[in-house]
Amino acid sequence: MTDDLRPAGTPTLEDVARAAGVSRATVSRVINGVRNVDPVIQEAVRRAVSLTGYAPNRAARSLVTRRTDAIALVVSGAGVETEPEEGALPAGTGGAADGAEPGSGSSFTAQVFADPFFGRVVTGVVNYLRPRGMHPVLMFAETSRAREDVVSFLRQGSADGALVVSTHAEDPLPGLLTDAGLPAVLYARPARPVRISYVDLAHQDGAGLAAEHLLSRGCRRIATITGPLDVPAGQERLAGFRDTMARRGHPYIPIVEGQFTQESGEAAMERLLVEHPDLDGVFAANDLMAMGACHVLREHGKRVPEDVAVVGFDDSSAASACRPPLTTVRQPVEAMAAEMARLLIERLSKPDGAATSVIFEPALVVRDSA
Repeated sequence: MTDDLRPAGTPTLEDVARAAGVSRATVSRVINGVRNVDPVIQEAVRRAVSLTGYAPNRAARSLVTRRTDAIALVVSGAGVETEPEEGALPAGTGGAADGAEPGSGSSFTAQVFADPFFGRVVTGVVNYLRPRGMHPVLMFAETSRAREDVVSFLRQGSADGALVVSTHAEDPLPGLLTDAGLPAVLYARPARPVRISYVDLAHQDGAGLAAEHLLSRGCRRIATITGPLDVPAGQERLAGFRDTMARRGHPYIPIVEGQFTQESGEAAMERLLVEHPDLDGVFAANDLMAMGACHVLREHGKRVPEDVAVVGFDDSSAASACRPPLTTVRQPVEAMAAEMARLLIERLSKPDGAATSVIFEPALVVRDSA
């Protein structure tokens, strides 16, 4: 650590060392997180830092550690390959292109911010990184150019690694990052084999909980609104629901595919009511679609849960906002996002470490809809 780049008059390492009664080198070791420093000395240095008002000079620190303490939080997908007009801000740099056509960067980012899931991811990441003096840089990667921007951003050392939330099964970004040897962790198991660490949920077990709950209520004519079936989470939630229903003697389940949006849940529920007007239970593969289903049921004069019980998935803010409040399967998104950040920091400290996975368990949250 050097204070050469520090403005005159601001506290220095020497000031901290004098206040703590230790050497300048010891202060540097504590501030840089070097292990094997006596806990008593660490506490003395921390008190001295607080007393003097010392703040590590990030520019100087990065010269020594080659770390920026910035983490790229990338929302990635395989959207329409529409490039921004000349002079517009590329989506991959963190903003949408001005005047972009529907389906391009502006549409993609609007969909991201409309989904409560992504806010929960950001909360989990920020809450883990901030106490460690690290901060996320939000990036979007829905086109080839945007994905190249992310890879270049990391290669240039503008961030230490990437936390990737992928929205499409065919997303090539995880493979691009691993091929480039860049540290990254993925939220959700990749659809294709990629040597990358990830966190995920036991989706099939969660869908099984939904099936068991509907059956325990006495529902017998049960349908499901699936998530996108080209996405592993959508596939696994359907498989888990079907398997549990089959084990309980229900071999046929009406299915309509949704897109994890409220609008797709409404359209799916309309179709189910036409094709199966006597249904008495619905499992929607996320809360937004379940909210849409409840809205349509009310419009058709169906009482929830008296006439049709509805179970969602995720336990997002939509579950509480829904009327009636949703019974749902909890996905601990904040904890999963924090674990994703922990895995990345561990990878940064052990660059040669093997890829790993952490699978979280779901839980049923019973409210008024079922």
